[in-house]
Amino acid sequence: MVIKYAIIGAGAIGSALGRQFTRAGIDVAVAASRGPAGLTSLRESLGPHIIPTEVRDALTAEVVALAVPFESVRGLVEQVPDWNRRIIVDATNAIDYRDFSPADLGGRESSDVIAEWAKNARVVKAFGSTWAKVLARDPDTGEGGRRVTFISGNDPTANAEVASLATQFGFEPIDLGRNDAGGRLQSFGGPLTGHSFISQPIAGDSPPEMDLVERGGPTAIS
Repeated sequence: MVIKYAIIGAGAIGSALGRQFTRAGIDVAVAASRGPAGLTSLRESLGPHIIPTEVRDALTAEVVALAVPFESVRGLVEQVPDWNRRIIVDATNAIDYRDFSPADLGGRESSDVIAEWAKNARVVKAFGSTWAKVLARDPDTGEGGRRVTFISGNDPTANAEVASLATQFGFEPIDLGRNDAGGRLQSFGGPLTGHSFISQPIAGDSPPEMDLVERGGPTAIS
């Protein structure tokens, strides 16, 4: 069976991401160390789009989202000898839990470290820069705005594919570029982490007329 999307990890972030797949009506395989039987309650809670799966099978998906502790990542991705340019979505955070600070990775970004471990994978950092309960919410604020999700990675095509998925979820994706450039802004401890940014619609007939679009009216300011 060909698996399009998989999430490995069913904790707070993995469950929140699973909720977004369910809300969008997209099937997603979900795997965790406790095995498929341990994911029954998650499927019962979120619905039939959640497909409990063995980890080894989830690792074969076209797009694999990692929602596990960073220290568990290497042992997972190195189970695959060659990723053949499949996409890994890095929703992890590299944390030094002694003082809850960014882990020392020798100046490298965590997604670039994962790319070194996962041979020929295209690694995109996404869905890990905000709190799990915020991630689980409907990205449509109900007031015309959409919650922003940040994306970064070294392969523009892979970034675009993950951005397309985020759009299907209802987010407003913002591509920050390479991991070692704009991507640093959404790494753990970066200035874009731990917030809930809302993108509001803007329209106008010409640049001087561009303004926020008001619900039920052309702009927020008359």
